[in-house]
Amino acid sequence: MTDRDDFLDWVKSSLYQAELALHNGNSAPRRVIWSREEPVSILGAWRNAYGQQEVDAVFTSLEKTFSDCMSYNFELQAYDVVDGMAYTAGLEHISASINGAARSYTLRATQVYRREEGEWRVAHRHADTVTE
Repeated sequence: MTDRDDFLDWVKSSLYQAELALHNGNSAPRRVIWSREEPVSILGAWRNAYGQQEVDAVFTSLEKTFSDCMSYNFELQAYDVVDGMAYTAGLEHISASINGAARSYTLRATQVYRREEGEWRVAHRHADTVTE
């Protein structure tokens, strides 16, 4: 199995499950897959964060915002792995409750990953809402 195959398996399993859990109001799996090293950052559809403390606050906020995920699909459009770094770019199609109101929307999402102690970890996320 190549590094690209290994990474893609991780994206389709651990990363997918963490995002699905987040949209059901549980940020614990997302916290597990995020880097414990600086720098980390989010340029988000909801808010931006720089550093561990701010990223953790975003996860707490999102956990309180989302619930009742009806569907989550990550449409991977591009990815690569070079040594201990990787990236993904794609569309996240989501139907979930946001503050109790059902919504469906699509985010453009780009993430940067790095290997830490043999595991893939998210180091940066950028997402914004796709508009027609």
